[in-house]
Amino acid sequence: MLNTRTQRQPPTANRLRVQPVPPSRRPRMTVRVVVFGIVSVWALLGLFPLYWLFDTALSSPQAFVSIPPRIVPFPWTWQNFVYLFQAAPIWRWFGNSLFVSTVVTLGNLVFDAMAAYAFSKGRFRGRDTLFWVVLSTMMIPAEATLVPQFFVMSRLHLLNTYWALILPALGHVWGVFLLRQYMQTLSTDFFDAARVDGASEWTVFWKLVVPLSTPALGALGLLTFVANWNDFIWPLIALNSTQLFTLPVGLSTLQQQYYTNYGYVLAGGVITAIPTILIFLLGQRFFVRGLTTGGIKN
Repeated sequence: MLNTRTQRQPPTANRLRVQPVPPSRRPRMTVRVVVFGIVSVWALLGLFPLYWLFDTALSSPQAFVSIPPRIVPFPWTWQNFVYLFQAAPIWRWFGNSLFVSTVVTLGNLVFDAMAAYAFSKGRFRGRDTLFWVVLSTMMIPAEATLVPQFFVMSRLHLLNTYWALILPALGHVWGVFLLRQYMQTLSTDFFDAARVDGASEWTVFWKLVVPLSTPALGALGLLTFVANWNDFIWPLIALNSTQLFTLPVGLSTLQQQYYTNYGYVLAGGVITAIPTILIFLLGQRFFVRGLTTGGIKN
């Protein structure tokens, strides 16, 4: 029979004693805490205008001009929203913005994807040179094209129509650039194999390229929709009918010459902001993946 020696185990309290943090890790933790604090403060500063928007929209006119100003609206009131829906065709403006933004977004996704596919996977002489020429047009300020754009729409008799808002917004160079950078990460051998199996160029584009580019298309669609939803200058120039106004243009008509009730205007701002907030919350994964993957090239 073998003799066994039993060693005395240390007490449980000693075994569970927390080891001190090594000195080498303390600077890292300090840096992380400082960075987290700075980012948190910056995020709060960025969210404060949004909070002020909702705060003013839910406040009475007396509370809005009270001194000292109230940080929390109490009691809440919906009279600004009630007046807004009674005094202005807000649903009509909402529908106009939704229609124009949706059509422009879908059109940009189709046209930008086609151009990006040609610039990334097409084989023709001068492809890269033509791409850089197209890309250089981004240096032209949008304001410099307003007058020529107005004359073109006027000659075509499209002013004061939906087409005046849709046609100039179809096809963005930035969208072509974003999709091209993403499509360059896709394997060309995969598409060549499909062509060998008899797939046409149209089939390769719609059945392979478009599904594989979903993250980039989602990011582009998100940015395009929000940009057109908030567009103000060109709709203000191209439209003169109240029934065709988009939300930003329609809300500007609520401002009077000698007095403006900002509670009504900011109530309209809440209605304008809610769709964009929901879109970003629902499509943020496409937004992040589409923008980050586009910077990686095989």
